[in-house]
Amino acid sequence: MSAPEAELVRRFGSPLYVYDEGELRARCRALRNAFAPELADFFYAMKANSNPHLLGIVREEGLGIDAVSLGEVRMARHVGFAPTQISFNGNNVDDAEMSAVRAEGVHVIVDSLAQLARYGRLFPETSVGVRLNPDIGAGHHDHVITGGPESKFGIDVGLARSILEVAAAHRLRIHGLQHHIGSGILDVAKLSLAMEVLLEVAPLFPELDFVDFGGGFGIPYRPLQAPLDLETFGRVATERIERFRAAYSRPVRVRFEPGRFVVATSGSLLVTVTAVKRAKKHTFIGTDSGFHHLIRPMAYGSYHRIENLSNQGGALEVVSVAGNICESGDLFAKERLLPECHEGDVLAIRDAGAYGYSMSSTYNLRPRPAEVLLSSPDQSPTLIRRRETIEDLLAP
Repeated sequence: MSAPEAELVRRFGSPLYVYDEGELRARCRALRNAFAPELADFFYAMKANSNPHLLGIVREEGLGIDAVSLGEVRMARHVGFAPTQISFNGNNVDDAEMSAVRAEGVHVIVDSLAQLARYGRLFPETSVGVRLNPDIGAGHHDHVITGGPESKFGIDVGLARSILEVAAAHRLRIHGLQHHIGSGILDVAKLSLAMEVLLEVAPLFPELDFVDFGGGFGIPYRPLQAPLDLETFGRVATERIERFRAAYSRPVRVRFEPGRFVVATSGSLLVTVTAVKRAKKHTFIGTDSGFHHLIRPMAYGSYHRIENLSNQGGALEVVSVAGNICESGDLFAKERLLPECHEGDVLAIRDAGAYGYSMSSTYNLRPRPAEVLLSSPDQSPTLIRRRETIEDLLAP
């Protein structure tokens, strides 16, 4: 972050989400640079962060949108994405939502044989994509593994011929295949293996326009974690895809749906220390935020780097950083080595740009924080979402 972050808290209040535009653009460009532009398209999984200003930056950088609800489709259209730049990956959607999404003119990918049949009854003689479960799952926590035998997502890859039968019954053209094996993946071999499963079954579908390998591109949260070798993955994936295209004899496009990789590192949650409690077993650093603003540590046991911006060179001590929600699990970090904290210090919780604000709530009737964008060192910070108030929560 280029601006003095403690000053941002004094200006915009605490807690506060802060995003670095330069970092966001750099991540978008890293993806595009890893693959030839005539080969691959990237659809940002906007569930990671749907702030309209950030979506506008993603659009300017040439990425499309992976949407999972009608609301996300409408938001993408609202900020300027064309229908052809939006892919809808619904899960257990009803006919009303499916019809409304179809009316928007976006790409549609269905998640089950039953949904494929319903789509066919609603829109016979049209094109549609299908999501397959490649029987491979990966991710940083059980709750984010979206492939394999325990996952609710997709049609089992072994049912490919059943897909064709259902499609034929409704004169549907299967023009795309998709899978998504999980989130937070840093292993090139795991991503490559899942690609292989999809490409092996793809020849059964003679009219494909695209194959979509989903997302799951991770970032290193812990200090010693190695990042995803995007350059190597791009090279390996490109070579395999080019062999597939040559054998398939159609100019099939390739898609990826990275969300976390795009936006996580650009965001920080700034919080203020409200209490230092030295209990019998632990020293708790209380803050003015909690899992209602960043649920990942409690929901997934996720690690986020934390810095004491007010006392960066202070003596180190082992502490647990806690929130202000009335739940014992409301901890940002357990037994973490941090510079000594005092009431009024500003802490920065890093890599919080993905699944932070987008998963936030007003639990305990505590309002959600403001969001600020830092565009460049010589430009003033921009408020891109105002802070909620208690009056907002009381409104009917």
